[in-house]
Amino acid sequence: MKKILLIVGGGIAAYKACELIRLLRKADYGVRCVLTAGGAQFITPMTLAALSEQPVHTSLWDLKDEAEMGHIQLSREADLVVVAPATADLMAKMAAGIADDLATTLLLATDKRVLAAPAMNVRMWQHPATQRNIATLKGDGVLVMDPDEGPMACGEFGPGRLPEPDAIVAAIAHALAG
Repeated sequence: MKKILLIVGGGIAAYKACELIRLLRKADYGVRCVLTAGGAQFITPMTLAALSEQPVHTSLWDLKDEAEMGHIQLSREADLVVVAPATADLMAKMAAGIADDLATTLLLATDKRVLAAPAMNVRMWQHPATQRNIATLKGDGVLVMDPDEGPMACGEFGPGRLPEPDAIVAAIAHALAG
């Protein structure tokens, strides 16, 4: 069984992580979740734990896990690290090598491939800083999916929507095969 470490970033698209976990489990992937503080504003650790059938990690400062260097272990146990939704903020931190919470520390500590599924406002997606960050991430070997185009929660229209969960599952399968 292939193991996925799913980092759920903030943003309204975080709710789609639930369907993503369901589809991954149906396809016989093991899923462990890390929920960022922003992601926890939209969905709960309990929801992700129920769907993944695994404890959900939210803090770098969990004494039990960190006594065993849990952030290193989590990053090494996975076959692939998936960031969905990957917000503009989270991708900027990834590109800059910032490790100021559990998610970004894991991303900096992993020796596995990373797949990012972006989700943000169209103007944020098109901003030169975001495009520079994406170029940096791709140059570092991160697989960055193209966002979907369509209506957004903010009322605008354009690229920036989180790819649909089935498309993310297909990208995961492709990443693990290659």
